Amino acid sequence: MDQDQQWLINCLNASLDPNHQIRTFAETSLQQASVQPGYGVALASVAANRELPFGLRQISFTFISFVRLTCIYLAAVLLKQYIRKHWNEDEEGFEHPVVPSNEKASVRQLLLGSLDDPYKKICTAISVAVSTIAQYDWPDDWPELLPFLLSLINDQSKLNAVHGALRCLALLTSDMDDRMAPKIVPVLFPSLHMIVSSPQIYDNFLRFKAVSIVYNCTSMVGVMSGVYKTETSALMLPMLQPWMEQFSLILKNPVPSEDPDNWSIRMEVLKCLNQFIQNFPAIVETYFDVIVGPLWQTFVSSLEVYERSSIQGIEDSHDGRYDSDGAEKSLESFVIQLFEFLLTVIGSPRFIKVVMNNVKELVYYTIGFLQITEQQVHTWSLDANQFVADEDDNTYSCRASGALLLEEIITSCGMEGIDAVIDSVRRRIRESQQAKETGSPGWWRLREATLFALASVSEQLLQAEVSGPSVRDMLEQILTDDMATGVHEYPFLYARLFTAVAKFSSLMNNQVTDHFLYTAMKTVGMDVPPPAKVGACRALSQLLPDATSGIIQLHGLDLFSALIDLLKNASDETMHLVLETLQAAIKAGHEISASIEPVISPILLNMWASHVSDPFISIDALEVLEAIKNAPGCIHPLVSRVLLFIGPILSNPQQQPDGLVAGSLDLVAMLVKNAPVDVVKAVHQVSFDPVVRIVLQSNDHSEMQNATQCLAALVSGGKQDMLAWCGDPGFTMRSLLDVASRLLDPYLESSASLFVGSYILQLILHLPSQMAQHIRDLVTALVRRMQSSQISGLKSSLLLIFARLVHMSVPHVEQFIDLLVSIPAEDHRNAFAYVMFEWTRLQGEVQGAYQIKVTTTALALLLLTRHVELGIVNVQGHLMKSDSGITTRSRAKIIPDQWTVMPLPAKILGILADSLLEIQEQVEGDNEDSDWEEVQNGDGGEDDDFLYSTDAASHSRPTYEYLDAMAKAFNEDDEDDYEDELLSSVDPLNEIKLVNYLTESLAKFSESDGPFFEHLFQSLTKPQQNAIKLVLRR
Repeated sequence: MDQDQQWLINCLNASLDPNHQIRTFAETSLQQASVQPGYGVALASVAANRELPFGLRQISFTFISFVRLTCIYLAAVLLKQYIRKHWNEDEEGFEHPVVPSNEKASVRQLLLGSLDDPYKKICTAISVAVSTIAQYDWPDDWPELLPFLLSLINDQSKLNAVHGALRCLALLTSDMDDRMAPKIVPVLFPSLHMIVSSPQIYDNFLRFKAVSIVYNCTSMVGVMSGVYKTETSALMLPMLQPWMEQFSLILKNPVPSEDPDNWSIRMEVLKCLNQFIQNFPAIVETYFDVIVGPLWQTFVSSLEVYERSSIQGIEDSHDGRYDSDGAEKSLESFVIQLFEFLLTVIGSPRFIKVVMNNVKELVYYTIGFLQITEQQVHTWSLDANQFVADEDDNTYSCRASGALLLEEIITSCGMEGIDAVIDSVRRRIRESQQAKETGSPGWWRLREATLFALASVSEQLLQAEVSGPSVRDMLEQILTDDMATGVHEYPFLYARLFTAVAKFSSLMNNQVTDHFLYTAMKTVGMDVPPPAKVGACRALSQLLPDATSGIIQLHGLDLFSALIDLLKNASDETMHLVLETLQAAIKAGHEISASIEPVISPILLNMWASHVSDPFISIDALEVLEAIKNAPGCIHPLVSRVLLFIGPILSNPQQQPDGLVAGSLDLVAMLVKNAPVDVVKAVHQVSFDPVVRIVLQSNDHSEMQNATQCLAALVSGGKQDMLAWCGDPGFTMRSLLDVASRLLDPYLESSASLFVGSYILQLILHLPSQMAQHIRDLVTALVRRMQSSQISGLKSSLLLIFARLVHMSVPHVEQFIDLLVSIPAEDHRNAFAYVMFEWTRLQGEVQGAYQIKVTTTALALLLLTRHVELGIVNVQGHLMKSDSGITTRSRAKIIPDQWTVMPLPAKILGILADSLLEIQEQVEGDNEDSDWEEVQNGDGGEDDDFLYSTDAASHSRPTYEYLDAMAKAFNEDDEDDYEDELLSSVDPLNEIKLVNYLTESLAKFSESDGPFFEHLFQSLTKPQQNAIKLVLRR
């Protein structure tokens, strides 16, 4: 051992010293050494020196200053960091000096010679280092890497070497690109197949690692299949049969208990099969029969193991256990993967027929997996928050995955799937009843799982009206049997009874729902386990909106009292649920709400203020306050209370806790929304000046955004009257313009200006005479703000202003174009050229029915002007296809997207045609239920025109009813949010029927200049041409 290596060992040893001064000195020394020649070689030499103690060799891959769970991951981070910084000069984050070629060769040789290290952690760290270097050097500068790794995995006498090579290959194949996959797969798969098919030689971990490499390769080839379908199919065709046969052998034996290595290899097999089916269905279909029986054996036997391990808790399910690579080894993760594979099978038209004969048995066993586990009972009993969170979020669990499978069965199998669900539910109910009668303590789990299954497909069952009587009769029988059982003994069953009744309330007779509503109202106020109260709250939030006024009048005050008590003691997730229930109660309470407003509003305001930094709880509280505002007789007392509360906050924003000012501005906007003028005026008197100051002086983007929305709401509610509310209309108007000026400042960060578009539109719509004299300055500022914006959403909102100004200039749209032409724009011919370049580029990103309607019709107006400037401007056309294969991130850096250039009139006509096409697709979309995979595999015609594929005869002569359906499809497509509502409710343009408007505009254009229209028409794609033909009946 030379002197330098000894020094490095001493430094590594000192870096673990508990003395802070010694440790810091050692770390600094290592950092300084890392830029010296030979450091990488020395580090690799220490790691490869098997005469050293294990600890020191492991430390050689470690920076102790990194906090990681295990030393081995720290080691991998160190070597990857060193290589990233110094190995390749073209790498982002490179730091000089670059590692010399001779040192690179030495490091590579040392690492390859250490892949058979008997210590698994060192082996893993070396594998990480090898794969990191391979990203830069392989195959061009390291051609011997793959042959060397193949020689290791083919040598059955050196299992440590096999282990190291497989780890390395797993890392390599997880990060390869489409150039390498075709080279690796043919030479690697036979060797991997030998390992997987030799359980007498290789243990389950090595076989698992080999299958994981197959998965990595298949995933990459699957991605390639989208571009190179013929080539990838030819590549995989000879490979799939032997793998399908081998996988069937792995799956055919019953799933063993407490054997995570066996679960892991089965899980990896299922992942591979998933890739096979998704990417090569035509090939797999030929061999799929060989897998069906073994798959069913795995599915059925895994339920037996799951019941003993997870549900009953009498065997180890290995929850929360991970292997040395960080892969989860639990039974739960295996079962979830099993469900995911079954989802793929059932969702494919090719393979669904395989399970159709046994769909009832599939549903029956799936319900068994939905039972609450022993761990869930323990966790949820101690933590109601976790119970609520898991139920709300459909977290990663067997229950969530099983419910998705049931939904897919009904979606894919139709009435046969519904019959299977109802039949299986009946069987499981009978079994749980028998277990109950025999005194089995776990009878309630199966009953609860059955109700959970039924509720998870409630929407589909309700849509299929034929199932209504069956479901109703079953539920009423269950309710009769189980509501008499003790809530303290079976709280989770009670919770599920409540939610099941709420889901199917439309099927139940009024007496049953009223009884359950009353029971839920009582339960909320009783001393019962938290899960039962959670179920009661869920039921109330769904049943109260349709409840009769009588039961609310009788028991409403008691319910409010109970909910207020719950609110005082709630936390996090349960608070969200209680607030949701409270909102439903207030909306249903009508006149009662006025009597409880003095009690509940102060509590809600205090809770809102204390949780204002929590977006979920603060929004929930705000929605409850809005419900109180909208309740009869509540708005004036609530507004008075809120203004007293937030007035001091807005007047002294610098002295407030984080988030309180922004939240208060949200509260102001809520009060003003749809409020009578006297309320808007009262809010204005307290808030207008402070809100204006916030926009002009604050640097907090959230505050500026919310203040902008608040002012927009005040302008919308106050209109012209607002100018006189402070006594000086000129001062108010100057304040409003100052706000616009600050928000349109091109040097202001884009995020702060995010809602300026909505604000300026309110000024234009409600103060048109005052804004008219500022139009030129406004347009100039809009262009400058657009050019400096980094957020496409902000640009789109500003484009809406230009579109609205186009409409306001009718019938003299040419004059507005002239105005834009006279205004300069950096790097463009003029403002018109710039605006149209951005507008046509971003039109597809415009969101909201109102916004789409205004911008699309404005483009039609511009096209109809035939202004000379339209013929001069060129804009971005179509994305040019790349010939370099799949666009990876590295290729995207080297070869960015390239676009064609096209004349503005042609682009506008194409956008109008696309708008019609999208609406037509909405009308016909319900009839188009094909799977892309089937088309790609030759099961559909090539270049079929979508518009004519379903009913060519009827579409060749569209009726007025068809055009009307198109109009309705557009109007129903988008539910306006608050910002949309603020605009659309007052703008007469929202009354435009988009389809009719476009049809009339296109007809006018074609009639006024037929040759030019025909010239532009020929530049469109075939679907675009057909869309226009359809409405013009050409």
